[in-house]
Amino acid sequence: MAREIKFSLVYRDMWQSSGRYVPRVDMFKKIAPVIIDMGCFDRIETNGGAFEQVSLLEGENPNIAVREWTAPFHKAGIQTHMLERGLNALRMNPVPADIRELMFKVKKAQGTDISRSFCGLNDPRNLKRSVEYAKKAGMISQVALSITHSPIHTVEYYMSVVDKVVEYGCDEICLKDMAGIGRPAFLGRLVSQIKAKYPQIKVQYHGHTGPGFSPASMLEVARAGADYLDVAMEPLSWGKIHPDVITIREMMIDAGFKVKDINMDAYMEARRLTQSFMDEFLGYFINQDNFKMSSMLVGSGLPGGMMGSMMADLGGFMPAINSSLRQQNKKELTLEELVTLLFQEVAYVWPKMGYPPLVTPFSQYVKNISLMNLYNTLRGGKRWQSIDNNQWNMITGRMGTLPGPLDPEIIQLAKDTGHDFYTGDPQDMFPDELDKYRKDMKERGWAFGKDDEDLFEYAMHGQNYLDFRSGVAKERFEADLEAAKAKANAPKIVERPVIEMPKEDADAVLAKYPKANPVQSPVKGQVLWQVDVSDKSQAPNIGTEVQAGKTMGYVQAYYGIEEVVPAFSGKIVAIFAKQGDSVEKGEMLAMVSE
Repeated sequence: MAREIKFSLVYRDMWQSSGRYVPRVDMFKKIAPVIIDMGCFDRIETNGGAFEQVSLLEGENPNIAVREWTAPFHKAGIQTHMLERGLNALRMNPVPADIRELMFKVKKAQGTDISRSFCGLNDPRNLKRSVEYAKKAGMISQVALSITHSPIHTVEYYMSVVDKVVEYGCDEICLKDMAGIGRPAFLGRLVSQIKAKYPQIKVQYHGHTGPGFSPASMLEVARAGADYLDVAMEPLSWGKIHPDVITIREMMIDAGFKVKDINMDAYMEARRLTQSFMDEFLGYFINQDNFKMSSMLVGSGLPGGMMGSMMADLGGFMPAINSSLRQQNKKELTLEELVTLLFQEVAYVWPKMGYPPLVTPFSQYVKNISLMNLYNTLRGGKRWQSIDNNQWNMITGRMGTLPGPLDPEIIQLAKDTGHDFYTGDPQDMFPDELDKYRKDMKERGWAFGKDDEDLFEYAMHGQNYLDFRSGVAKERFEADLEAAKAKANAPKIVERPVIEMPKEDADAVLAKYPKANPVQSPVKGQVLWQVDVSDKSQAPNIGTEVQAGKTMGYVQAYYGIEEVVPAFSGKIVAIFAKQGDSVEKGEMLAMVSE
């Protein structure tokens, strides 16, 4: 009798892998019954990751969104699952244990059945509490292995993680192939060993299609015993997203597996609705490059979604690099040549850093260290001159244990710069905070919300929640949308990309301050030199002293506020962005000189 392969629709990840925002609650309510009518899904990803923060930034209540989104699937007998980041929960930075525990209680009460928990370092210590809290809340605990390709990341390595999380009590394992670079035969061998040792454990595969491996990987893991495959549907499939359900379903049928029938009328209607959401406003924030696949992603191992950000980074640095090269009587470099050099530098840096899986936030750390190495060496300097505090926290064990050994050069560098190594449980560095938020909400006269969901949102997302309650988030979103519409409808003329400074500007600054270094925007968003965006007078002054690794401003991104942290100490010698300006990731905000 043919074995059944079941499908999960990653509708949440479809949006967040392709664009900046997610549908409104009324859109979710409109498409949910159509997805159910398709008849081919046993699971659907409804929330998690950056979903809550994105909803807050749109001015939408994420608690209402999750409850309304999960309800029809429960009624139809379809399981719902969310994504959470272990130590980081739903944030990009570590979260106290009491807030992490509350998250599982809230999400279960809101209708989420399965918690997919991952650690970017695959450190079981960061996953232990996730398993325990999910089970205590009555959820299915699914632990995701962050898949990458390196000499360290063997089947035996991943099985050692599986052994631990099964010991903790997890119910399922997910292969989270976030960059889509897991080699198909390797993934098949891994699933075979999981199933042989733990036949009761369900296995689910999640792979992006950027470098092109994922359909082959799906066939291999299915043959090895996987139970569920994550799929997408057009118009948001392929490229940096996920394979389309139709293709994968036909592939499974041809391979002899049993799969559910698909109602093509419902598929076409779901496709039409998704396109209508894009046409209404979501498409204004989707980069068309995210629909492209590239074999260049195989060698770098970086997630496909980072390609655009890397180009932005390099575009911001290119004028200063080429100005320095001209002063050295060397040939200037094109953006394509810089991309190649950056890939080569990533390949050099990654092993020395102990092979952290290149998933958020560690992919950004490795890429940024590589970028600064490239910048410094091209200007005649040395490597490792610009490592910020977050990167040091990764190197020194404060975010978990690195998969491989650090290079002796990096260990010596840590000692020379006064950084000590930490071997304790990373969670111990972040004491409980819920009482602080309870007290604050009581003083403000705010209710904790149904099942403490408002307390959770405030404790988890802080400033985003405050902006949502005040209405500032909605105002920013509407202004962002109007600007995006105006840009889309503007006459198509060739103009300088915003991320690139004219050569003469960079030359002028560097001529006066030869040791000047750029301060770049960490993300696309709105410059907040001070958090109050309405105060246009707030901005740093020329001559202001800044310190490497210490915050000098902020950028409001679609998922929250990111700090602007200079990599160099010195004084500000040039400012290129005013309070409230919209900037691209990698755009030069200022220059700092010794």
